[in-house]
Amino acid sequence: MKTVRLTMSQAIIRFLKQQYVERDGREQQFFAGCFGIFGHGNVAGIGQALQENPDFRYYQTRNEQAMVHTAAGFAKTSNRLSTFACTTSIGPGATNMLTAAAGATVNRLPVLLLPGDIFARRNVAPVLQQLEWTGSQDISVNDCFKPISRYWDRINRPDQIITSLPEAMRVLTSQAETGAVTLSLPQDVQAEAYDYPGALFEKRVWSIGRPAPARELVARVAEMIREANMPLIVCGGGVIYSEATEALASFAEAVGIPVGETQAGKGALRYDHPLSLGAIGVSGTPGANIIAREADLVIGIGTRYSDFTTASKTAFQNSAVRFININIADFDAHKHAGLPIVADARAALEELTAALHDHHTTDEYQARATQFNKEWDAEVARLHNLEHGPPISQSEVIGAVNQASEPTDIVLCAAGSLPGELHKLWRTRDPKGYHLEYGYSCMGYEIAGGLGAKMAAPEREVYVMLGDGSYLMMNSEIITSIQEAYKLTIVLVNNHGFSSIGGLSESVGSGGFGTLYRYRNSDTGQLDGEKLPVDFAAHARSLGATVFEAKDLPSLVDALEQAKEQDHTSVVLVETDPEARVPGYESWWDVPVAEVSEIAEVRAAYKAYESARSAERDLL
Repeated sequence: MKTVRLTMSQAIIRFLKQQYVERDGREQQFFAGCFGIFGHGNVAGIGQALQENPDFRYYQTRNEQAMVHTAAGFAKTSNRLSTFACTTSIGPGATNMLTAAAGATVNRLPVLLLPGDIFARRNVAPVLQQLEWTGSQDISVNDCFKPISRYWDRINRPDQIITSLPEAMRVLTSQAETGAVTLSLPQDVQAEAYDYPGALFEKRVWSIGRPAPARELVARVAEMIREANMPLIVCGGGVIYSEATEALASFAEAVGIPVGETQAGKGALRYDHPLSLGAIGVSGTPGANIIAREADLVIGIGTRYSDFTTASKTAFQNSAVRFININIADFDAHKHAGLPIVADARAALEELTAALHDHHTTDEYQARATQFNKEWDAEVARLHNLEHGPPISQSEVIGAVNQASEPTDIVLCAAGSLPGELHKLWRTRDPKGYHLEYGYSCMGYEIAGGLGAKMAAPEREVYVMLGDGSYLMMNSEIITSIQEAYKLTIVLVNNHGFSSIGGLSESVGSGGFGTLYRYRNSDTGQLDGEKLPVDFAAHARSLGATVFEAKDLPSLVDALEQAKEQDHTSVVLVETDPEARVPGYESWWDVPVAEVSEIAEVRAAYKAYESARSAERDLL
């Protein structure tokens, strides 16, 4: 057998270059390159290997957490058919990736992590940044990745990658099991050479299939739908990842079933489709939540039924409600004691459409859904045009960005009060036009994730929307977007604090404690003094961005138009009124309230909490 003598790191990069995926006859390279920050734990290993392989592009980044967010944003925009590797040194460089690795796994997004690790030969231990553990010499900080990785391995010998790399690829390309994959690479082993079999570096194509539903289950599903009077589709991200949006529209139209969308599923139907109820759950529309409450059959497609989708198990109140769950993941397909259809979303929808060709819901039921759609669109128009302030409302900012964007442009967000309002108010016109990281809702994802989305879809404009809280947590990838010439339009909403948690704090009787960006007040001892003088415009300019400052709605509209003309990243800064919130509609979220308190508002909130919680159901 022909062998090739390489260092372990050189072998890893050579292997990654040869990995491809194929779906529906379309083949593409799985890895778009590698993000990395170098230190003593990887500079002479993976770093040297990347230097030797310029056709596997290396991207410099400023923050280890951010680079994993960027890889996840790229993977999400690519429908999980492509991603990046991320390399760091051992120690803080590695553990800085933990938060974003958890986000990738929660959101089922493939990212390959290659952190350096402690010396395998141990004789020089403890080395710089090594965690010593008295009960074992085989533990490092990289063990922290185990519970948040879908596959984890420590490579203590250079020949171990021969079996480990294919396993890593198996998980990364699995539509059901994907997430963060971590290969911990001891810094001495990274540089060791081995005679690798040449076959390891041959082109390998991983097929992304479309598993069809079992024939007998299709018949049972069709029977359940025929028996239902008020069926409802809950559309999750799996519909978009499987490129099943056209199949969803065909099925909904053929059978006459209205559709409610989760955060990940928003955009599967255009906002103006007559059967689109829009957002469902805690941040849902009145129509979606009313029909969910009354539905006698819920067809979940590609959703994991988070608490925001189920309104903390209060959404589905019909005593006779049954569930059908179409999901590529067996784990999710069995939720709510539903009939599990473990299959590709598009394949399942196409078969169900054929099986139900002679059935449709009543005209009255469909007309009711259409009426809800029209009423909600009128409410969106009202909230987009409140004429509030100044400072203006956040809903007006959303409306202005929505109006400025083209149908195929991408709006991207992750945390704060914006996700809930975007879920309700953004008028989606393209399946990839709405990009919310809401499985983990990670503050700091926005700019880094936006960079990843732009790298995956450079032909689209990317509007990153975030609050001042998220901006202050992580803004470093502005300079990376400048360096790599990937233009972003960053809409920075300044409400002087954590608006989302401020509102939540008020709802549980705590009055917004600890959520405002204020000086400490010498009289009260609390953080309730004057506003902090953060100069966001000067900061963004210092990173190379062009900055536009908007004081009211007309100047915001003008700023967005000017931002379109830029050939590099710009930041549109606008102040909003944190009290001008979009209300909730026909829904509730379980956030526990202190059972005893000296504060009257807390006691009142607990009483209301007990009453609302009584509506929670065990869906068995």
